[in-house]
Amino acid sequence: MTNNSLPFPALYASHSGIWLADISGSCRRIARGEAVGMAAETPLIVLNAVLTGQRLGYADLSGLDLLELFAFVHPAQFCVPTPAGLFKRLGMAAASSPAPADDMIAPMLREAASHLLSAMDVPNWPEREGAWSSAQALHRHRWSWSSEVLKRLKKPEHAEKWLFSRLTEWEEEPPPAAPRGVVLDDQDIIEHLDLLTGEGAEKREGQQIYARHAGAVFRPREQRGSPNMLLAEAGTGIGKTLGYLAPASLWSAETGGSVWISTYTKALQRQLNKETQRIYPDAHVLKRKVVVRKGRENYLCLLNLEDAMQGGFSGRPAILAQLVARWAAYSRDGDMIGGDLPGWLTTLFRRRGVTSLTDRRGECIYAGCPHYRKCFIEKAVRASQHADIVIANHALVMVNAARGREEQSRTGRIIFDEGHHLFDAADSMFAANLTGQEAIEIRRWVIGPEQSSKGRRRGLAARLSDLASYDEEGGRAIEAARVAANAMVSDGWLQRLNEGSPHGAMEEFFAAIRGLVYARDENTNSGNDAGYSLETELAELPGGFIEAAAKTANALDALLKPLIQLGKRLEAILIDGPDWLDGQARARAEGALNSLQWRMDTVSAWLSMVASIGGPPPPDFISWLGVERFEGREFDIGYYRRWIDPMKPFAEIVLKPAHGVITTSATLKTGDDWDGAMVRSGAVHLERPPQTFAVPSPFDYAAQAEILIVTDIRRGDISGLASAYAGLIQASGGGALGLFTAIKRLRTVHGRIADRLAEEGLPLYAQHIDPIDTGTLVDIFRDEPRASLLGTDALRDGVDVPGHSLRLVVMEGVPWPKPNILHKARRLAMTEKGGGSAYDDAIIRGRLAQAFGRLIRSKNDRGQFVVLSPAFPSRLLSAFPKGTNIRRVTLAECLQSVQYNASLAQQSQGDSQTLLSANLNKDDLGT
Repeated sequence: MTNNSLPFPALYASHSGIWLADISGSCRRIARGEAVGMAAETPLIVLNAVLTGQRLGYADLSGLDLLELFAFVHPAQFCVPTPAGLFKRLGMAAASSPAPADDMIAPMLREAASHLLSAMDVPNWPEREGAWSSAQALHRHRWSWSSEVLKRLKKPEHAEKWLFSRLTEWEEEPPPAAPRGVVLDDQDIIEHLDLLTGEGAEKREGQQIYARHAGAVFRPREQRGSPNMLLAEAGTGIGKTLGYLAPASLWSAETGGSVWISTYTKALQRQLNKETQRIYPDAHVLKRKVVVRKGRENYLCLLNLEDAMQGGFSGRPAILAQLVARWAAYSRDGDMIGGDLPGWLTTLFRRRGVTSLTDRRGECIYAGCPHYRKCFIEKAVRASQHADIVIANHALVMVNAARGREEQSRTGRIIFDEGHHLFDAADSMFAANLTGQEAIEIRRWVIGPEQSSKGRRRGLAARLSDLASYDEEGGRAIEAARVAANAMVSDGWLQRLNEGSPHGAMEEFFAAIRGLVYARDENTNSGNDAGYSLETELAELPGGFIEAAAKTANALDALLKPLIQLGKRLEAILIDGPDWLDGQARARAEGALNSLQWRMDTVSAWLSMVASIGGPPPPDFISWLGVERFEGREFDIGYYRRWIDPMKPFAEIVLKPAHGVITTSATLKTGDDWDGAMVRSGAVHLERPPQTFAVPSPFDYAAQAEILIVTDIRRGDISGLASAYAGLIQASGGGALGLFTAIKRLRTVHGRIADRLAEEGLPLYAQHIDPIDTGTLVDIFRDEPRASLLGTDALRDGVDVPGHSLRLVVMEGVPWPKPNILHKARRLAMTEKGGGSAYDDAIIRGRLAQAFGRLIRSKNDRGQFVVLSPAFPSRLLSAFPKGTNIRRVTLAECLQSVQYNASLAQQSQGDSQTLLSANLNKDDLGT
């Protein structure tokens, strides 16, 4: 039993209404105005104050948020941030029944608060260490729960080990030896695969063949620059994850080498981390053998956290810092983005406070940091050097290869899962963008923050004051860089451009870009300006623009030269070690040198771009000018350059140095042959062609899935589109994933149907609307069978929701590629090679295949895929698995079919034979 005598009422708001539970236990429905008035005067228990405030139309709502209390009581643990999810996590009686009705939730929120507070009374509460100190700090920042929490906590008899004293230090180890050259035996691979799948598991022939093909990649390569490479397409349900983990872990065990597995989505990283538990069931062995690696910006920076806790943050951000510190003391790896920090915690606070706790600006001072030996990032780097399996992402693998850092972490064996995203990842990695926001970051790194800024950010002169004092040449280089950086963009630059008064050469250049874009962009000139970003090609430039570019080139050159000179001085000082170079000075010099190199690379790339303006365009690149806007508001201006084929640098920098590479996906091919996959994987740029292997999904799509193309929704009919979505979600009883190609249409449809669906007990969540991160939205969707989720591209890939929770996928139309300058250039390049007409179709087929792949994730799944497009081209139907039933129907017929299947699913409760018979006996409404 829990003590429910808390002196606070509870408020719950959904799309269908607002309910208040008072301290006597009674609950009543109230109007929005009354709810806002009470929230402004009385502390109310709520679940997700930000979401509740949005539904009330009261953005300043704070209250007693149960999610914040959960984060304090159970740091580094997760619960689905919904009433049903919280009740289930706390083991409340309501969790044993279907999701409670809206009018029952408010009283249960009071009960949940009592459950959480009572957890601190348990003698063996596992997160007691540090709780009292943390609560004291939170009380000083006026955290709403602090008084109730402190009632249940006694001051420890001895000083608590908290955070910085609790974290362990990493130890330097010798570099690992080079892996031995071995050839894996096919029978050994299959036996190891059987061990991983477990005794009694179904033998999947496709998975075994896949594993044998993957094993061949680990053979010693025959010549330098020609890795053993495999392109492997494995349909959903084959079990490709264990198919490549079996030979990878076997090879690592026999040779002592590391295998890097690279993904595109965080969801797959989490899945891989779970699957590796089959290989290393002992938790301590698993921690040593498997390491998850991400970019530096994903991890908590201990120095930033310390600064935030010592006065750098105030108000709500200060509360966030304390809760993050409590999490950090119990975190597995300090990963704030997709790790064991609940994604919903950061959405309860302003985004700026969260980003300030990570190293998003590349400001790390490395060995100069007092927490360097306990740094989460450095621990991950060193652990990956000795791990058997490193789970990373495409961007990190490319960054390590391109910048030549972490030499000991570079691997000769890489598995690129979600390989259909490699092209996009390389396109982003090898891009060069000279924008106002990027330029202002360079200025701040050199000079330091503007006078009005707060925090610990300091310029080069402040960070290297001892070098400037003792080394005359180094001091001159620092001063020259400081003077040159003044020509970069400074705070307030966008306002000055709007007022027509740019300051300095670079702001004049951005003003020239802005003027040319607005003059030439077709949308603004035709009256179709929808408030989105604008662009124009870098061609036929006026003389004034070329003059502004020349001045900018001079400014960039003036900055690059002292940076290069400073780098040389730092290297010389670190090698010679003068008398004044003590340990702290050496650490600062090493940190500056580490961050100096990539800034030099950036400025050098900008200089190359600007210097080429007015001359012939480089043949391998496409360049354009753009004004970045969101809903009509300008937020950046820039000059952009992309490789027409970004797989060229990818092949040189990543593929050719490797010994073995597997690129795999369920949708790797874009047609009947491997030509598209060869191009988009970079294999076309290798001397030795890769091996190819494809195995279709084992699912019976004819029985398990159906594709319905609705023919009577007119393009541009928003009212009809919204009615179709509402009707389909009602017909299926929820469990729908709605995919949109435009955020504006998503918001319009959501606004028209959310309240209507909520009144029928069908919750609707949406990306870009609900103040919840995408990963948590998917968790909520997975946990609530009657919920539906609307989203864009991020939900088309990497969403794994098997079972009844996802039984309907609805696409608003054909996902055509955006016809921007970059896309046109690549399409033209393909046309010159004889394949331009198929370029768009290949992209669309890939998107359709990925979207359809969300529907059937196991042999027991059943579902329908609906496309609201009357002119859906027949040539694109090959994107779907062979044998899948495809029908063109009216919306009325579609609704009837969806409702029919929903009723069958309720009756059979997963009886696949019943559904199969139903599919065979249904009237065929036409193909």
